Amino acid sequence: MDPKTALFPGSFDPITKGHVDIIKKGLLIFDRIVVAIGKNSKKNNLFDIDQRAEWIRQVFKDEKRVSVETYDGLTIEFCKKINAGFILRGLRSPGDFEYEQNIAYANKELVPDIETVFLLSGLSYSNISSTIVREVIIHKGDYTKFVPEGIVFKDIF
Repeated sequence: MDPKTALFPGSFDPITKGHVDIIKKGLLIFDRIVVAIGKNSKKNNLFDIDQRAEWIRQVFKDEKRVSVETYDGLTIEFCKKINAGFILRGLRSPGDFEYEQNIAYANKELVPDIETVFLLSGLSYSNISSTIVREVIIHKGDYTKFVPEGIVFKDIF
């Protein structure tokens, strides 16, 4: 496993300022971060996976150490496939930690060589989730406070 590469998995539906905060903090630790958009058939995503990947590429277009991939199946298996030594996860609240801790323990049982690293989101991003942002977008609210600059949702509905 490459100890300098981290996988940052999620749905990124859409990418938020909180996600960007975690990626930027992760770049202080890792040489490379692969943002991995999981294909989850149980989730009703608002945005097409290719559009989500394009937005992330747009946000990090000047950062060569960030790449974007999509994947099916278990995150830990995709981590192995790309030879990443770490899974990067962001935490906003104690509830996030409890949820993520259980996943980290399961991943450790499956692949002991891969570690999960938790980073705290900045305080100003602790209330932002993709779920909340989707609701704001659906109800035609001002989503620009929550998403990176340049991300525009045109003619969604």
